Amino acid sequence: MSKTTNKFSPEVRERAVRLVLETEAQHSSRWQAIMSISAKIGCSGHTLNEWVKKAEVDSGRRAGIPTEMAEKMKALERENRELRQANEILRKASAYFAMAELDRRSK
Repeated sequence: MSKTTNKFSPEVRERAVRLVLETEAQHSSRWQAIMSISAKIGCSGHTLNEWVKKAEVDSGRRAGIPTEMAEKMKALERENRELRQANEILRKASAYFAMAELDRRSK
């Protein structure tokens, strides 16, 4: 979950990306198409450009890690971090109880 709120629904994003890709030929550059569409939907050109690049990566037209794979990697990294923390807690607890047992036996 991102820390910022998403002002635009996925449907609006998909439509804006599709419009950029469809109208790109009617403009002198992709950036002009992006600026034209972004002004109509009320987002920045940079934001729309990022959406277009992400859509191209997801569709395989651009090199990069697809969104689905990035989300899986993020979830696995989070799980790995939690497991390392749990192992650290168990290791410390084991050492604590081993010391307590040694103290009990020495008395």
